[in-house]
This record gives sequence, C-alpha cells and structure tokens, in this order.
Amino acid sequence: MQGMQKNINIKNKKARFKYELLDTYIAGIVLSGTEIKSIRLGKASIAESFCEFNDSGELFVVNMQIDEYSHASHYNHRPKAERKLLLNKQELTKLHKAVKNTGLTIIPLSLFLNDRGLAKLKIALARGKKLYDKRETLKERDTKRSLDRIKKQYKK
Repeated sequence: MQGMQKNINIKNKKARFKYELLDTYIAGIVLSGTEIKSIRLGKASIAESFCEFNDSGELFVVNMQIDEYSHASHYNHRPKAERKLLLNKQELTKLHKAVKNTGLTIIPLSLFLNDRGLAKLKIALARGKKLYDKRETLKERDTKRSLDRIKKQYKK
C-alpha cells in the first residue's frame, strides 16, 4: 500500500474555460483491475476526453487516458479505451435527451476515488462557448486579477 496517494482528484482544467457548465453528475466507471491500480497511482488524464452515448443508450467516456499499469503482465489494458459510465436510468434518459435535442455535450470535470476506494467521474452537461465568450472569460479573469493586485497593495 505504500506509494499510494490517499486522495486522487484528477481535474479537467480547460473544461470551465471551453464550456458553460449547466448541470453536474457523479458517475461510476467500469474499470479493469489494472486500470483502477493506475488511477490509484494518479496516472490518468481527462484533459481531452468527452462522453457519448452508444446505440443502446449507454454512456461512455471517450479519450480518457489511463496509463498502463507498470506491474501488470500481458493482461494490461488499452490506455485510451472507451469506458462505460454508470448512472441511474433517469439521469441517463435526461442526459440523452439533452444531448440529442439541443446539441449539448457531456464533459468530464474530475476523476476521483470516493471513500470506498471506487473511481468516480464528475461529469457536466455543457454548452460549448463561442470565441467571444472565451474572450469575455479571459477579460473577467484579468480584471479580477488586477483588482486583487490593487487590493493587496492597499492592505500593506
């Protein structure tokens, strides 16, 4: 058990910048043994990933990178495999309708282990920001930063 981090929380930092988040959910993930071991070591990335439904209405996370487990034999997993997400039926139906009808996307926000040691994915129903929205976000960030800087100077 040594070398294992207690709280794994892998974030998708670009998500809030690229998308306007509308609704969030916590989903379980179907993983193989070597995948969960790699996640427990913090060797995963959700930066370029997204979620989509297959033909039978199941939700999958696509493009999520889980590095191969170093101590595994030939039974290792594929690093970029699609992984099934577990949500209850109402949540799946709601998300499926939203994606199909309004062109929204589902993006992973963070990958973490719950207190029972199970890997969970926090996902959000999101609308892609237009270029001017991104500029607006940058402008707001800069303004906040300079305001904080000014406040800091006056506190001294």
